Amino acid sequence: MTQTSFAFGLGLGTQNNKGEWLDTFYPSPLLNPSAELVEAVQSVLAPLQGNTAIAVSSEQMAQIAEAISAADSAQAATAAKLASGNQALVVTLLSSDDAPGSVPEGYLKLHLLSHRLVKPQSINLTGLFGALPNVAWTNQGAVDISELAERQLQARLNGEMLEVMSVDKFPKMTNYVVPTGVRIAHTARVRLGAYLGEGTTIMHEGFVNFNAGTEGPGMIEGRISAGVMVGSGSDLGGGCSTMGTLSGGNNIIISVGKECLIGANAGVGIPLGDRCTIEAGLYITAGSVVTMIDADGAIAGTSKARELSGQSDLLFRRNSKNGAIEVLTNKSAIALNEMLHAHN
Repeated sequence: MTQTSFAFGLGLGTQNNKGEWLDTFYPSPLLNPSAELVEAVQSVLAPLQGNTAIAVSSEQMAQIAEAISAADSAQAATAAKLASGNQALVVTLLSSDDAPGSVPEGYLKLHLLSHRLVKPQSINLTGLFGALPNVAWTNQGAVDISELAERQLQARLNGEMLEVMSVDKFPKMTNYVVPTGVRIAHTARVRLGAYLGEGTTIMHEGFVNFNAGTEGPGMIEGRISAGVMVGSGSDLGGGCSTMGTLSGGNNIIISVGKECLIGANAGVGIPLGDRCTIEAGLYITAGSVVTMIDADGAIAGTSKARELSGQSDLLFRRNSKNGAIEVLTNKSAIALNEMLHAHN
């Protein structure tokens, strides 16, 4: 009996003149495909071993559509549509959640995230940067950087304009996946591999990196860095920032709990619990020295911010007189007081 696989995708993509993959689009990626589906695909292709991506012809994709019709009618319909086109086609099977070793493998994992099939920090993306090429993203799709000048010249000779929107390893999410129930004011600011929960609004200056996102609902006017997950009902004010694993957070997984508020131009470098507030303009890092205020408004000692990681109902503010960073409870001082005095 075939062992359950991690992920599966029937896709199409763009290749450069050397036949190397630049990107891959999976209309209907699957998490944990059935053994019956995998066996049906293998009846057309050679047995798929480990994590693999196989370029197939339209004829082979049509054969796959017929072979898998009994195992998964939805995937069969996808295969039939792919077979009717004239783009490069690929079948990708991930037997396990190992580090992606190719462009199709990496793109399948990014699709899993943006399709909400997996959540940030739950899958192995080690080495993804090395697996993906730097690409010119144009109004005619992905273009190899080394082939860009010739493509631009040819477009001009044809009386056309080849517009380059960005040069990056990651495309914008909405050219591949548009999750239900979200608003995105500026689509270029959300990378493929972002996870946007139902009810999320990303305003014009908001940014969401890959392997990061929101539970939703939420209002995002700031920056959600790679690896950061924001809980439901939280609000990231204009220009605020979260420190990600790629921007100084190192191996510390930064997260924002439910119903939190990070004020405009503020920032957070520690995991926050629920119902926390950071006032506008204040950046809390793990090493920030915080003065702790008890229920009576008295100073209860000082602490590094990292010692407050994951605590709920905290209000971080700047003392306007002496500039000290202070923390007090948003809700009830009792639980916080016990914790604060324990540091004395």
